[in-house]
Amino acid sequence: MLEAFRAIVDGDEPPPPGARAPSDEELTRALQVLLKSQCVYSGTPGIGRTYDLTRHYAPFFQSYFACLGYGFEVSHRDQMVFLRVPPEGVRHDGQAERLRKDETLVLLALRLAYEEGLRDHRVTTEGVVECTTDDIAESIRTATRSDPPEETRLLEILRLFSRKGALRLGERDKTEKLTPLMVLPGIGVLSPDAWMEHVRAWASAGDDAA
Repeated sequence: MLEAFRAIVDGDEPPPPGARAPSDEELTRALQVLLKSQCVYSGTPGIGRTYDLTRHYAPFFQSYFACLGYGFEVSHRDQMVFLRVPPEGVRHDGQAERLRKDETLVLLALRLAYEEGLRDHRVTTEGVVECTTDDIAESIRTATRSDPPEETRLLEILRLFSRKGALRLGERDKTEKLTPLMVLPGIGVLSPDAWMEHVRAWASAGDDAA
């Protein structure tokens, strides 16, 4: 991996068309940004050249993250690069930390909101589905028959998933007491189909127990 890293920085691997080879700091930053955010977009602010570098040097990033047990993928359609966490096996990393119950419910509601937006053709050309915190709260009530987190905690959880690239938060409407949300394609990375099936089964079991 060190040899591959040095080959990129020294320019032995052709840089992106019309661009220079990355510096040590830029390539290290790209690795760190992906580890922190999991889903990164072409328009993600404050990431420097991360998106372009990870996409151009994809084989290097695939090999590097494979050593850590992640799958690195590029979604050209969504202009997104991301780390996929394999569901099997015992893990000891931050990406695979177990979610709390309220975090699980919010993530489920976000995924359902995205699916509904796709079904109703409300997705933008950038792959964004718009909704509000009220929509998420109502989805939790309807889908799981559970009370949603109170507003402060809900926003805290949404900011957590925002840092992972699942959504963007708009400006809170103080009159309506809701916050607009833009659910991003990365929601499918954080809540893959197998996870959705597991959570739905868990929610159904909770209903039966009740």
